[in-house]
Amino acid sequence: MTITEADRHTGGSFKLSFEFFPPKNADMDVQLWETVEELSRWNPDFVSVTYGAGGSTKAPTLQAVQRMISVADLPTASHLTCVDASKQDVHDVVQEFTAAGVKHFVALRGDPSTGIGTDYKPHPQGYENAAALVRGLRDIGDFEISVSAYPEKHPESESDAVDIDMLKRKADNGATRALTQFFFDNEIFERYMERVTKAGITIPVVPGIMPIQNLTQLKRFAGRCGTSVPAFLDERFAGLDDEPTARARVAAEVAAEQILDLQRRGINEFHLYTMNRAPLVNAVLENVGFRPLRRSAA
Repeated sequence: MTITEADRHTGGSFKLSFEFFPPKNADMDVQLWETVEELSRWNPDFVSVTYGAGGSTKAPTLQAVQRMISVADLPTASHLTCVDASKQDVHDVVQEFTAAGVKHFVALRGDPSTGIGTDYKPHPQGYENAAALVRGLRDIGDFEISVSAYPEKHPESESDAVDIDMLKRKADNGATRALTQFFFDNEIFERYMERVTKAGITIPVVPGIMPIQNLTQLKRFAGRCGTSVPAFLDERFAGLDDEPTARARVAAEVAAEQILDLQRRGINEFHLYTMNRAPLVNAVLENVGFRPLRRSAA
């Protein structure tokens, strides 16, 4: 598919948010801040920083959040999980991050410390799930609260109905918006939104977009997340393993086409999983036709 000028975004109420993860070493730290500097020019509605289960990345997450707020001047949300943590542990983290200027949390149950696909057991003195965590945050303060949503069902949910019920509980407990797991088939998202609407869930559900850095790696990750990878992606990337320039061009086109199609379906807000890399995200947004508005001195 070729994106024409008629396809491209021409302005209006187009909102973006970006997800980053905290760096694990000095080289990754440099890459993160180069990426933040590059992507801040798109004037995101907010950015978020992931947080490891049981507080495993608390220090680097806090450091990244503080810098994004105070130096990059970006509206910044911190992920917050309740897995392997007591309520008091969670409250202490909230207090620490609030002192750093955080007013927005992405409230998640979190994956078990033993890994995705293993049995989840709530901490005996902790929040039992993300819906309870949302309620706990609401009791603590007047935060903006984003939560997760799963167009193809959370891998641990018994059924679509159970999954939708969990999202409704999160919304009823005070969530501001839902950010979806990445997906590649917009028909799946549309059917999901029909179930969301039927359940009486009225908070915005923002599609999560994953530009494909590496299709082989993406397939492995998608398999763990319960996300389907359509056959057309194999066709689009066929023969490009040793052609990085062409592969990057196709990746940008695929993500841009997905966003443009979602726009035609009435969606005007998107959450991009950046993988702490700016070039592909920049190319996607340029293909969409979105205009950069600002640059922050990160």
